[in-house]
Amino acid sequence: MPKFSCDRYYRYDELSQTLQDFASEFPHLLKLGSIGKSYEGREIWLLEATNFATGNPEEKPALWVDGNIHSSEVAASALCLYFLNTLVKGYGYDDDITRCLDTRAFYICPRINPDGAELALAESPKFVRSGTRIYPPALPEKNDLIEEDIDGDGRHLTMRMPDRNGAWKVCPEEPRLMIPRDPTETGGEYYRLLPEGTIANYDGSLINTPPPKEGLDFNRNFPYQWRSECEQFGAGDYPTSEPEVRAVTDFIVSHANLTGAIAFHTMSAVLLRPYSNQSDENFPISDLRVYEHIGKKGEEITGYPVASIYHEFRRDRKDNTSGALDDWCYEERGIFAWTVELWSPIRQADIENYHYTQWFKEHPLEDDLAILRWNDEVLDGKGYVDWYPFEHPQLGKIELGGWDAFSFWRNPPLSLLEKELSPFPQWLVWHLLISPLLAIREAKVERMGTQLYLVQLVVENTGWLPTYVAKKALEKKLTRGCIATIELPEGASLSMGEPEEMLGELEGRAYHSSAVIWRGSDATKDRAKVEWLVRASEGIVKLEVRCDRAGVARTEVELK
Repeated sequence: MPKFSCDRYYRYDELSQTLQDFASEFPHLLKLGSIGKSYEGREIWLLEATNFATGNPEEKPALWVDGNIHSSEVAASALCLYFLNTLVKGYGYDDDITRCLDTRAFYICPRINPDGAELALAESPKFVRSGTRIYPPALPEKNDLIEEDIDGDGRHLTMRMPDRNGAWKVCPEEPRLMIPRDPTETGGEYYRLLPEGTIANYDGSLINTPPPKEGLDFNRNFPYQWRSECEQFGAGDYPTSEPEVRAVTDFIVSHANLTGAIAFHTMSAVLLRPYSNQSDENFPISDLRVYEHIGKKGEEITGYPVASIYHEFRRDRKDNTSGALDDWCYEERGIFAWTVELWSPIRQADIENYHYTQWFKEHPLEDDLAILRWNDEVLDGKGYVDWYPFEHPQLGKIELGGWDAFSFWRNPPLSLLEKELSPFPQWLVWHLLISPLLAIREAKVERMGTQLYLVQLVVENTGWLPTYVAKKALEKKLTRGCIATIELPEGASLSMGEPEEMLGELEGRAYHSSAVIWRGSDATKDRAKVEWLVRASEGIVKLEVRCDRAGVARTEVELK
């Protein structure tokens, strides 16, 4: 069994070797490939997970799973590895996993952003939002703070320095914490707080904190509702301008069998659904109900609440985020897509009814005290670093300390990583098992006369979702429906019917009413029937029905 552990976050070389080891040991379930190269030339790995003995993944309904599009959110790639490990260990033992891999396929991209993650996991780390290329073009540095690990301990902490005009003071209840100075307060000891780093061309007075030079945000570079840099920071030069984003979009567009997509991020401990930039009123009502159903199951399995990005996650209505993967997958591909924000120290400290993003702008001191208390009791204080003196090359005597943001806020501490990840494989498997799935209900031959046969084929959708998956797909005309084909024996001909018959879309159970009042209706909209008249002496007739999102079913009948 390939070695996989939750005791560390894997750097690129180890991640690559681990994926290769999995694919080598489980060739009947896994195939490793690359969907493209990153800006710095690293492979963007993708694993196809299915039972290859029961068919190629392209002929099965599929679910996209990705992680680590943002560089420092490495718990997301750990989730993908954990999920992969769960699949191969569970196949043949867990009924749902076995049925899922026998009939369906996962496309797992553990690290969309290998360049940025490699910076974040370096011995002397650097944290950028997404990619590593300079964007937008940088101005000459003058008194600009450059965030870096200045004491070589592998952490990015906070610099604290006395300043009579500083905005911060020591918390009376807990001296480790810094709290805002009161608006009219004077006469105390105050401090200036800055991210750990050095100052370029420092003049001894001014310190600027400019936006990062590497200002790209890959999750603003997808095509749907893309807006330029002047409207949205990090958007890139044009939709899919970044090779990592283009690789993902090209793959998804070229795989019509996808029925859903789940992108893993950190942090907030929430299951996010579209839209980012518009109200739920703009959903087809049936799609919104399906989202609510999937979310309810996700909440039941993972314990994470569900939130609309537009209504519940944004800081305010002016925070008009767009250009994200989940919006694009739903709106332009017609599949149910989610963004999962893993981990939240706020939630761990049992703080309730907080706003996922607004909390970071303003919250009560009691919350900070509760989080610090949880850190002391559960993590033995490892998430918060007591202030210690440091001789800064430009600022002189300062102190370093505060929260270890990467290992406490951005990602779960390693001691809690597996516990945080462990519920998600069940939800991912369930999410794929609800996909449409074609099956042959009946195939028969009736002799109509000398060398004349009536061939009948009845097919059905055994999945919960319809073959088109979402009403949005119908609205955008993204699906072709089901197609039945007949292959005749040598010398035979068709007297009625076409070699290829269009059967249309087949419903599932997702859009049925959940209650029977007085007129229950369960019409057979999940089935289709096709008939051919075949003129032949004898032989084998091959029948096939296929649908982009519901897979392929085949059978044979004998003329005799």
